[in-house]
Amino acid sequence: MFGCQQNLIKDSENLPFLEYLCRTANKIINCGIYLARQWYFKCNYITGKYDLEKELKHNQNYKFLHSQAAQQTLRGVAESFKSYKELSKKYLNREVENRPRLPKYRKKGGLGTITYPKQALRLKEDKVKIPLGRKVKAVFRVDSFLLPFPTNLDFKKIREIRILPRNGCFYVEWVYKLEAEQIELDKDKVLGIDRGLDNWLTCVSNAGTSFIIDGKHLKSVNQFYNKQIATIKEGKPQAFWSKRLSRITEKRNRQMRDAVNKAARLVINHCLKHGIGRIVFGWNQGQKDGINIGTKNNQKFVQIPTGKLKDRLKQLCELYGIEFVETEESYTSQASFLDDDFLPTYGEKPTSWKPSGKRIKRGLYRTKHGFLVNADANGSANILRKVAATLGFPLNGVSRGELTTPLRIHFWMLSAAEARIA
Repeated sequence: MFGCQQNLIKDSENLPFLEYLCRTANKIINCGIYLARQWYFKCNYITGKYDLEKELKHNQNYKFLHSQAAQQTLRGVAESFKSYKELSKKYLNREVENRPRLPKYRKKGGLGTITYPKQALRLKEDKVKIPLGRKVKAVFRVDSFLLPFPTNLDFKKIREIRILPRNGCFYVEWVYKLEAEQIELDKDKVLGIDRGLDNWLTCVSNAGTSFIIDGKHLKSVNQFYNKQIATIKEGKPQAFWSKRLSRITEKRNRQMRDAVNKAARLVINHCLKHGIGRIVFGWNQGQKDGINIGTKNNQKFVQIPTGKLKDRLKQLCELYGIEFVETEESYTSQASFLDDDFLPTYGEKPTSWKPSGKRIKRGLYRTKHGFLVNADANGSANILRKVAATLGFPLNGVSRGELTTPLRIHFWMLSAAEARIA
């Protein structure tokens, strides 16, 4: 499994090189997409890994890039068409719902992502030498430029780098192989996760632990971002965009990425610390489509990147050998866990079904016997109960104390180092 680290490039001396590389990469990507689409339409042929670079090696844009960077970038185009082919098969077999589409052309004059393999890079003290094409050297008498290398990475483990343009900024993404320490985990110890808004993730395990990752900070970040965008775009055409809007959007996106990484790391570290070998994540596919929980809540819910957090958790689970299970979560917030209420599946609820407990106010659930517990913790425990019989793990470790007083974690107050050890 591979990991990556992104670094924002602020050095103004390198910006012209980065812009040139990404602009040229955008052109060669469009050339590759055009050729691959023609092969598909005329010959019903999906391009192979090396076909595009063989056909385009005499292209002017190809010559103005370092040969290995041009090859790697075109292989990315080939991979996108291969993905289209695989998704089309799954769509025909009804394994995916949405019909895939052929890769589209990038915006003319835009910036594209360029990739350099490790073989093309050289480390000089604390900087990495990025080569340019021979044509560039002949015309401009410049053969390379230097980028600072992160002090927390080992250059020997680097596999490739990607230069990504995004909202007026340039990032360098360092790709390296991940080697996780193997820890003995128990598959009978399971963590259930219920996701929401104020309580972004509510986690309850059958190992006697429970905690909540607070989501109020994410809501405030999104609210402030939306106010700024609305103020700037007031009285402007709908398609209006500016450099200021790009800066504001990129800052918000960085905050979201930081939140996703910290929250995922907190969950995984909790599992490793307590030997938990399974995670059960409550998720209703397509739940954001057509959701109606009020205008304000609609906006907040849709903008919270819970889907990206779920994907990040999957990646980390694969790395550490934790089994990740996704299950539908219908009626988990209504049924009482402590009273062992029946949990119907969405669309299959009996007409006579009624929960024994009730949510009496925001965040508080009262059971049949009058016990007051955290409403989201009750939902998280019910998510465990949804799959307990199928996966064969016990629930006797989930106590009323866990559901009553889960630990609340404010992840935005943690540094990256603190999030790793929390």
